[in-house]
Amino acid sequence: MEKNDNKKIKLLMLTQRIDIDDDLLGFMHGWTAKLAGYCEKITVIALGAGKYDLPENVKLFSLGKKLANSKWPIANRARYTVNFYKYIWRYRNEYDYVFVHMNKEYMVLGGLLWRLWGKKTALWYNHRYGNMWGKLAGALANIIFFTSPFSFFSKNKKAKQMPAGIDTEKFQVSSSKFQVPNSILFLGRISPVKKPDVLLRAAKILDAQGIDFILDFVGEPGPKDATYFAEIKKESRELEKKGSVKFLGKVSNEQAPFLYNQHKVFVNLTNSGSFDKTIPESMACQLLPLVSSRSYAKILPPELIFKEGDAEDLAAKLLKVLLISESEAQILRQKFRQYVLSIHSLDLLTEKIMASFKNL
Repeated sequence: MEKNDNKKIKLLMLTQRIDIDDDLLGFMHGWTAKLAGYCEKITVIALGAGKYDLPENVKLFSLGKKLANSKWPIANRARYTVNFYKYIWRYRNEYDYVFVHMNKEYMVLGGLLWRLWGKKTALWYNHRYGNMWGKLAGALANIIFFTSPFSFFSKNKKAKQMPAGIDTEKFQVSSSKFQVPNSILFLGRISPVKKPDVLLRAAKILDAQGIDFILDFVGEPGPKDATYFAEIKKESRELEKKGSVKFLGKVSNEQAPFLYNQHKVFVNLTNSGSFDKTIPESMACQLLPLVSSRSYAKILPPELIFKEGDAEDLAAKLLKVLLISESEAQILRQKFRQYVLSIHSLDLLTEKIMASFKNL
């Protein structure tokens, strides 16, 4: 679809955060900038905002999370809600389409009003499970976007499977690529749902077998996961002393390509309901991914998929990948890069979003 065909589209986009330096949602800045090239104007409402540099046809409004007082959560939510209604009403004549990314609450709060105003709405929902609010948000939306075949709405007649939206110009092999031998990367929140403890147990198995490796954990725990992180650190103490395991803190989405280019293997331990963006990001940078999510069962060879939560199986698969020949590894890397280019690029995602709006 040509960009000129979409210049009349005026879009309202709602998301959790717009911030180039955000480690988890930094990609939304790139999505917004890319969508702006296809739209007459975009009005963005985000729960919070940080550093950004967006095109002139983008207006950004924050609901005020940066100013929130953690001692008064109810007052904070009330302020967010008041600001939400203020913005969608004040700028109602500046958008015809609404794109709600992940936060189902926005669709629940605004869905009926948008229908009354004649706005067409899309909900991005990729969770495996749907509670009452998720179901209501799906019912209010005109169309639902998802990436994982295990998404709650994947069988819904209004749902459309979409690319993951990887910026393949940013996520690619660097000309200055320096790959540390036998290097393994974990990138994500340090939380039970991401299962870094399973990877740590697998690392201990490899160490006991006399295998040399470098395992970098990149990410930070949330406020509720401080105790879990302390346990991980305690369990990794001996491997840290040996220099086999390192905890590097969080990095922004902008810095992630440099990090990928330093490693040989990327490990993701999320459950099968997930289609974690870090996996196609790593593939675009031509790493060898090891995953447990069955969402990739038709994409990756069996030797790159391990049993969920099984440290012994992960250790066995890691050993094989670390010992793979360079010629075989290069064939896989090029295959993975091509897969992301043809199926999950940001360009393709943008075109499909715009085409979906046009067909509503």
